[in-house]
Amino acid sequence: MRRRDVTSGGMRAVVQRASRGEVRVDGQVVGSIGTGLVVLVGVTLTDSEADARALADKIAGLRIFPDEHGAMNLSVADVGGSVLVVSQFTLYADARKGRRPSFTSAAPPEMARRLIDVFVARLEDDGLVVATGEFGALMDVELTNHGPVTIILEAQHGRLV
Repeated sequence: MRRRDVTSGGMRAVVQRASRGEVRVDGQVVGSIGTGLVVLVGVTLTDSEADARALADKIAGLRIFPDEHGAMNLSVADVGGSVLVVSQFTLYADARKGRRPSFTSAAPPEMARRLIDVFVARLEDDGLVVATGEFGALMDVELTNHGPVTIILEAQHGRLV
């Protein structure tokens, strides 16, 4: 089996179905949701606005909430949920060598902030209520992962890979 190169790839998201989520900075709540999705988003050097939009559209339509029969058939919008987006450059950690991870594949802050903003705006365009963490801050993220359901997605060249 070929080992995946950590430095390649596209915009990444760790999507967690949650019954609640909250982000605090310096003890103050800066974003919170009830039922919905907590999405950790990482941006790499080669990402584009098309990647941000493709990832947001996939997440908005992802059917991972249970219907009346318990089958995962409903999207976050279908259940009246919201989305908590947290920028997380550590999704591009490369820990293959040594004991200290390298983050050289993570996008620089200005680029990452712009693409996270595009991602959030697209979720809002898709009709979702979105809360966010504070970009670049030391954050405490709490969530109750319901299921648990956790899905990792990646977009590259404007489509999911």
